[in-house]
Amino acid sequence: MQFESDASSPSSKLLERFFTGLSEYAFYSQLGVTDTELVTYVSNLLIRFTKTDALHRIRQLNGRRATEVVTMMAEAQHRVGMAKREVHRHIGDFTLFWTGLYPESLRGLQTDKSDHFVSYCHEGKKAYEIASEIESDDEQTASSDLLHRLSEQFEMCAYGLREIRRQWEEKPSGDEPILF
Repeated sequence: MQFESDASSPSSKLLERFFTGLSEYAFYSQLGVTDTELVTYVSNLLIRFTKTDALHRIRQLNGRRATEVVTMMAEAQHRVGMAKREVHRHIGDFTLFWTGLYPESLRGLQTDKSDHFVSYCHEGKKAYEIASEIESDDEQTASSDLLHRLSEQFEMCAYGLREIRRQWEEKPSGDEPILF
């Protein structure tokens, strides 16, 4: 699944292999998760969110980027059909990303902002569930069944992302370079 126009560049291929390998190791080997569709989704989420534009892709009606979950939730209320589904899916992805990879940053994201009282975990689960209830004919988007599983297994996916981060932060033994 390609997310960017430069997805065939050598550096993009390396990044894809890196995140795919870490995701498969964390979920299959460490957590015993055998849901390949879910693991692939999480891996692709990491690849997509290496681009800040993808992390903050939801725009408000005035054209500004929606960078807070509360703002994204409000934007979802202004949308219908597939557009509404995509905003809710993005809220799930956004909250899963921050809850899983950078939980220590949540307090900073929520300080002096409207997200101060938002539970990223609760809102992420709810957003995936809402998105799963809006049917899609597009084969390129996540299936309703997958989005429902992401809602049900949100905490486990967040834990898997923490394991992925732990793996990439581990230093290789000795002075050996990391080879892809």
